[in-house]
Amino acid sequence: MSFASRTKSELVSLNVSDCCAKAELSALTRINGVLSISSNGMRIEFETQNAAIARRYVKLIRQLYNVQIDLLTRKQMRLNKANIYIIRISSYAEMIINDLHLVDSYGIVKGIHLELIENKCCQRAYLRGAFLASGSVNDPERSSYHLEISVIDHELAEDLKNLCNNFDLNARMIKRKKGYIIYIKESEKISDFLRVINATNAILEFEDVRILRDMYNSANRIRNCEIANLNKTWDAAREQIDNINLIINRFGLDILDNKLQEVALLRLNNPEASFSELAEIYYETYRKPISKSGLNHRFRKINEFAERIKTSDEKNLQDV
Repeated sequence: MSFASRTKSELVSLNVSDCCAKAELSALTRINGVLSISSNGMRIEFETQNAAIARRYVKLIRQLYNVQIDLLTRKQMRLNKANIYIIRISSYAEMIINDLHLVDSYGIVKGIHLELIENKCCQRAYLRGAFLASGSVNDPERSSYHLEISVIDHELAEDLKNLCNNFDLNARMIKRKKGYIIYIKESEKISDFLRVINATNAILEFEDVRILRDMYNSANRIRNCEIANLNKTWDAAREQIDNINLIINRFGLDILDNKLQEVALLRLNNPEASFSELAEIYYETYRKPISKSGLNHRFRKINEFAERIKTSDEKNLQDV
């Protein structure tokens, strides 16, 4: 079972108050339901491939309304031919539709009716219903973090995005061919979303994996920095040795003053040592302290002297 499926299995087992049940049921019906009118009156049909969500829908309906419910199943004709669970409500459907604020005097409500989400708990419930209806979340062990809810209507998508951001979730929206996607990318914000919809076990699982991943990534970053620093040290040391050898071959080491000769010999005898290590060896050899900046200053003098030799050679070649 995927992480998203485990999360939804946890959510469908929650007990909620009537006001939150109404908000969650409204979101489920709005996203996965169909409202129709016939000679017999209005009818609600809710469809899902998830049996647990179908049971959740029936539970919420029975919590709020004493109405007859017809349960049907059919096989999906394409893809994996999974079962599709259909919940049909005909009796008192118009009353339920009005109570869930799915329609008003102007027709179908475009976004989220404000009366459904007056309370914070109902805002959480509406987001929970939307996630159950059409949400998904990547397994935290995957290379990227991603949570999304897909809807058809622009107004509903905009309201869902704003509702998420009421909880500081930094949700964004993008248009796709078949509707709109409200998505969250940051791992911390996905964890916050799971907290908002009361997916407690999912939060614990998500955070456990995220912490381990972050520790591994941090260790990788530290290792990469150490390797980069070593490469930088070795490159600098090779350049220093090349320049020292150039000076020795051209003029001999005695052309340098005593301080520069000391660090030159130190580098030749310790070609792979870092400045910290050279500073310790310098003290052991000459019984005088020297800082890394002091070493850097002396090697810069040696490099400058070598560069003057190279420049002079180039000039002589041009004059030939």
